[in-house]
Amino acid sequence: MPSHRVYLDVCALCRPFDDQSYVRVRMESDAVRLILQHVRNGRLHLASSPVLRHEIMAISELVDRTELLAILTGMGNLVVPSDMLVVRTRAEYLVQHGAGVADAAHLAFAEAGMADFVTCDDRLLRICRKMKATVWCGTPVEFCCKEDLK
Repeated sequence: MPSHRVYLDVCALCRPFDDQSYVRVRMESDAVRLILQHVRNGRLHLASSPVLRHEIMAISELVDRTELLAILTGMGNLVVPSDMLVVRTRAEYLVQHGAGVADAAHLAFAEAGMADFVTCDDRLLRICRKMKATVWCGTPVEFCCKEDLK
């Protein structure tokens, strides 16, 4: 199967650092680790954006921030849109329809990079579906099932 792009937002990337006492969090953490394993072995390409880096730089926990920056630096492929105005316009449209600024930018970059968009944020997923995102959107577990990752 040819490799393709996946964009994990900060919520998804941070999932392994969250409280693992909840079943959903453990399942999503395992799914994120599995996705990153497939990025490492070349089956998937991790799409990245300046928004990801900016948000990660704001994380106060040094160990979490360092590990996430290492993932982006070592495995991330920066989405370089042919027209930043298109990305900005799309993000502004998403903000007008209920998305937060960072969430809107993440989705706009995922769309510009033609990458499947993965998040753990249920509210953001509802907005993605309502706004008819041009890329597949779902949770880490849904992505692993869709891609039959093992």
